[in-house]
Amino acid sequence: MFVKRISNIIHKNCQNPKYYHAKLSQEQHPLLTKMRLKMKTENKIDFIIDTLDSLFPMPRIPLKHKDPYTLLISVVLSSQTTDKQVNKVTKSLFEKASTPQEMVKLSREEIYEMIKSCGLAPTKSRNILKLSRALLDEFNGEVPDKLEALESLPGVGHKSASVVLSQAFGKPAFPVDTHIHRLANRWKLSDGSSVKQTEKDLKELFPRSLWTKLHLQMIYFGREYCPARGHDPKSCPICNVVNPNQE
Repeated sequence: MFVKRISNIIHKNCQNPKYYHAKLSQEQHPLLTKMRLKMKTENKIDFIIDTLDSLFPMPRIPLKHKDPYTLLISVVLSSQTTDKQVNKVTKSLFEKASTPQEMVKLSREEIYEMIKSCGLAPTKSRNILKLSRALLDEFNGEVPDKLEALESLPGVGHKSASVVLSQAFGKPAFPVDTHIHRLANRWKLSDGSSVKQTEKDLKELFPRSLWTKLHLQMIYFGREYCPARGHDPKSCPICNVVNPNQE
């Protein structure tokens, strides 16, 4: 009941939730204070889900791709690189090679020249070539839909494998990046001790059927409303309710 009432207040009183704090104050709505005092973990989870659904009802993966292979390459390129830059790079890369068969015909130097504006380009160019060869040699040129198999590919760690598993194959996974790790700590959903622990905690707290969607929603929320620097908890649509007094 508290969750629905507070969610309705927030979404009814402000057409643009980004600026809801200007219209919704503790003095205007004492229910905020009451909810902060009485909110239990299950109430917190419901409130977070409702708020994220309101702000990002149909989140799309920001990396442009057309199939599991192009998504895999984009995810490998995204480490220490913005999605915008990855999409810029892959536009020309995929025009040259959008399958493992086409990619292995390129030299590492050719791949590097096309992706050199991405961070860690020398390593990424080697891994793209190696993983493309591995797909041909070990998986008949197809991207595997098993976590362990994906993690066996060069340059593909647990988070990258989870993204591909979730977004390309629709299998439940909860990849944790820096945004999600930060939000889980701020919302007191995990102790922030490690990314591995955060993933474990989030999987236990949220319904399995929502993992894929929540992964994207939390990334978008972290970028827009809950940044790493210059963050004001009392101006954040979620922190203001679940943990307004964080440092």
